[in-house]
Amino acid sequence: MMRYKEEKEAKNETFRKYLESSGVLDALTKVLVALYEQNEKPSSALEFVQQKLGGPTASEYEKLQTELSDLLAKYNELLGKHEETCKELVELKSLHSSPSAKETTDGEALKDKDEV
Repeated sequence: MMRYKEEKEAKNETFRKYLESSGVLDALTKVLVALYEQNEKPSSALEFVQQKLGGPTASEYEKLQTELSDLLAKYNELLGKHEETCKELVELKSLHSSPSAKETTDGEALKDKDEV
């Protein structure tokens, strides 16, 4: 039982050092101090913290989600058009590379006239 407690404390200490070395503790401390020093506390402390850490507000997030959805729809539409255009191009290339029977006959007729 004692060993489990020591392992847990060691794991917690390692994680605390990680947070400290990566700057997370300083950033959170600064944000919490800023919140504490607010004369008029914001209606949403969580939104205040998110905004101070550089994240979007709830309304900005919703706007970004809507924009993402619109852009994905436009992307899928353009991708469909691109695929259709590629198919048309392949069809046109195959028509161009394999001469039809008429073209072959006309070509032979032209050769016959040149020989006379």
